[in-house]
Amino acid sequence: MIEVEVKVRADHSKIRPILEKIGANKIGIEEQSDTYFAAPYRDFAKTDEALRIRSLGGQAVLTYKGPKLDKVSKTREELETPVDEATTAKIFQALGFLEAGIVRKKREVFRAGEITVCLDAVEGLGEFLEVEIVAEDEKDLETSRGKLFELLKQFGAGEKDSIRTSYLEMVLEKNRC
Repeated sequence: MIEVEVKVRADHSKIRPILEKIGANKIGIEEQSDTYFAAPYRDFAKTDEALRIRSLGGQAVLTYKGPKLDKVSKTREELETPVDEATTAKIFQALGFLEAGIVRKKREVFRAGEITVCLDAVEGLGEFLEVEIVAEDEKDLETSRGKLFELLKQFGAGEKDSIRTSYLEMVLEKNRC
């Protein structure tokens, strides 16, 4: 699966009325805690990869994110599987993986046709709008990106507003200052 994703900074109080106007359906609200891991044998920051355990609602999901596939979005291969959070973290530690950082956020999830719209309030970083669509393979990437940027226009955002930096990178940078 390839997740085609675009993220922008956004004032949620201005976004919600537009979501209502375009007929987006609210799916729900999630409290997410993402624990990222650093591999002992390669630098994920250099390879542009990510490995995390996401905890939400008493469940946990292990996610691998491959390198970004373009220069304007956060499009990348994403693999996920349910896991036992504590056991998986212990396995990683036993293999020499270190905790790289934690990102906590409240996410409101909406559906606008085939596009998932997320309003993220990220602890210590502020409010963001993420739009994403799943592409089956790389031949669908340009069309999928086009759909996302077309939707973003309705929120007053465009390609120039796209943030390719991950929440983890943003949290780590903020903590360095």
